[in-house]
Amino acid sequence: MPAGRIRAVALAAGLVAWNGLVDPRLPARWQPVVRAALGGGLMFGTGARSGLRPPALWSGLRLGAAAATVVSAGVAASSAVPIVRTEMRRKVLPDAPARWLALRIPVGTVWPEEAIFRAALAKVGAEAFGPAGGQILQATAFGLSHIADARAAGEPVLPTVLVTGVAGWVFGRLAQRSSSLAAPMLAHLAINEAGALAALASQAVPAPLPTPGVQP
Repeated sequence: MPAGRIRAVALAAGLVAWNGLVDPRLPARWQPVVRAALGGGLMFGTGARSGLRPPALWSGLRLGAAAATVVSAGVAASSAVPIVRTEMRRKVLPDAPARWLALRIPVGTVWPEEAIFRAALAKVGAEAFGPAGGQILQATAFGLSHIADARAAGEPVLPTVLVTGVAGWVFGRLAQRSSSLAAPMLAHLAINEAGALAALASQAVPAPLPTPGVQP
């Protein structure tokens, strides 16, 4: 296997291992900082471009805003479905919701994941396997990197990997089309923030009491 492909596969495997073995053991207060630094470091080390300066930035903001609007509407609509509301009420939420919304999601999740997967790994993967192959590599690694999260939350692993893998591919396409991380970052932020707000709202409202049956 050529050196470039070995490097790309090794980086993908290393990221999956990091997210499964190292990241869960980091102190919660330091996770956002470590993740953000890792994302920036990998971008610098691979020479990946963020596209967060004009004119690419404007393209990313336009596409990202459109995607975020669709995503937010979808989350709002799905949260009205009874079975979805029930699952949201069962979800274990952080003790500090404000810190979760303002720090852990944007700084500790969205930025590092987009910098790591859609920028650094996608670039290395594209150089080794071509643009389409690079997207498949980063999306696959992104899905596999959520195994530990699924287990910690008590969620089924395979569906979680598949869903996040597809999401990673969509985020990658947004980055490709706009040449900016702003597009996938806005879409990713919308998914996580809208989902978090919906879960918080669901748990803030008492669950309805079951309708008593008619006695004969």
